[in-house]
Amino acid sequence: MVKTVLMAASTPSRPNGLRATSVADLSHIGLQLFFERGFDETTVDDIAEAARIGRRTFFRYFPSKNDLPWGEFDILIDRMRNDLSAVPAEIPMVAALRTAILDFNRYPQEELDYHRKRMQLLLNVPSLVAHSTLRYASWRAVVAEFAGRRLGLPETDLGPQVVAWACLAACLAAYEQWLRLPEKSLLELLDSAMTQLEDVFGAREP
Repeated sequence: MVKTVLMAASTPSRPNGLRATSVADLSHIGLQLFFERGFDETTVDDIAEAARIGRRTFFRYFPSKNDLPWGEFDILIDRMRNDLSAVPAEIPMVAALRTAILDFNRYPQEELDYHRKRMQLLLNVPSLVAHSTLRYASWRAVVAEFAGRRLGLPETDLGPQVVAWACLAACLAAYEQWLRLPEKSLLELLDSAMTQLEDVFGAREP
């Protein structure tokens, strides 16, 4: 359990009694409950009640409670894939990945504290850590597809897979630093991590 997000608080709800009407709305409501009560202590029924929707409606937005903290992850994944497919050939592979990864993790200033709490959940709650392997796999697939095209190899080949795993490791290392040192800039940490990968892989590109 993530101790730093457990506190007593009132149940969040939509202003003026309005129902949640988007993935983002429902994600914010559910995450606020997780922050206040703890992930394991919060049920789907709790979230549905706070959002003023039915339990069945909740599952139209998210396949499970474990998927809620990821918010619009699938939309961001599709955007990242499209962005990488449009990168000009003259842009080096890791430089293109660095730009795409920074864009993927770019949040408005007012959302950063909220996002930090989200990542505390995703990186520390055991059931979410286990579930994260599925999300990480889809993220790595996008990176491996792009690396495979650049390296002239199938995305399942060792080379593209090493790039994908290395990019994920760099991002997780940056996030762990950010959670431990909240005064640091998330984007600067990610940029630094990817720059170090660029130093390693850049010279090896064909």
